[in-house]
Amino acid sequence: MIRTRLIAATALAPALWGTTYLVTTELLPADRPLLAAVMRALPVGLVLLACTRDLPCGVWWWRSAVLGVLNIGAFFALLFVSAYRLPGGVAATLGAVHPLIVAVLAVVVLHEAARARTFVAAGVGLAGVALLVLGPDAAADPVGVVAGVLGGASTALGVVLTKRWGRPVPLLSFTAWQLVWGGAFLIGPMLVLEGLPERLTWSHGAGYAWLGVLGGVVAYVLWFRGVLALPAGQVSTLAFLAPLVAALLGWAVLGQTLTLLQGVGAAVIVAAVALAQGGPTASRERGGASLGSDHGHREAYDHGLGRAAAAPARRRDPRLGPVARSVLASRHARHRRTAGAPPRSR
Repeated sequence: MIRTRLIAATALAPALWGTTYLVTTELLPADRPLLAAVMRALPVGLVLLACTRDLPCGVWWWRSAVLGVLNIGAFFALLFVSAYRLPGGVAATLGAVHPLIVAVLAVVVLHEAARARTFVAAGVGLAGVALLVLGPDAAADPVGVVAGVLGGASTALGVVLTKRWGRPVPLLSFTAWQLVWGGAFLIGPMLVLEGLPERLTWSHGAGYAWLGVLGGVVAYVLWFRGVLALPAGQVSTLAFLAPLVAALLGWAVLGQTLTLLQGVGAAVIVAAVALAQGGPTASRERGGASLGSDHGHREAYDHGLGRAAAAPARRRDPRLGPVARSVLASRHARHRRTAGAPPRSR
């Protein structure tokens, strides 16, 4: 039951990311993708950092910078390059290589069990995304194709390193670090390529607030929590829900049409996500969850469940059963109570 709730909460992150297209087209200023990325990450990251008052220390200065660039900064930049140079369906399909890359890196880097179920689900989900979003205008631009693949690889490597390194602070502080680094990384490209807008309206502010609070803080807290507590290959397939939610919102809110082939693609995505979440639980797999795993075990917080890592338990004598241990424990307790009493007079 706890694992099911954790998967459902993690799935909310890509579902919230799926609202980005609708919010961007309906509320944000046109042709300002890097501004949207900076506003999505940096302001809320700074507010969260001011509230938590946790700064990185030691190796976590460069580790948090690497994770922030991979998970947020570089990913956003490559995503927008791909989106501007390719039709939306092609860009979404190239980004959907993320779960396949994570599945491979999880085996090679994290030494997770190589599950055929995970690789099959990643391939099926990629096919479902292609059916859902590819259209007859699916042209290929070399720069856009490279950017799309690198964007998926960036987040894949970010997931794997997040899993491997764990986290040294509570989850909100860990998320704040990455939002700040990712937003700061994009300031230079934004100023050079787009500049600052002449004016912002209330609708622009509402769009930025949605992307920053729900699409930024809430989504990434849920995502990092799931990444740290679930097998990397399993949690990465939940990313297929983002294009699915985007397509459904386009149909429900914007009046876009969905063909029968796209409906089949949506069903295939749901089946792929369900397939990846089945099978053995994370605790039964070597290197599956961060709890008790060897990823990030040197840190004070090494998993995504909001509790500090437990201290190592005392080693028990394997020759004694539970009954014998309880008897010895009661005798030791009586001995401690009477140790300080004066000897009886004969």
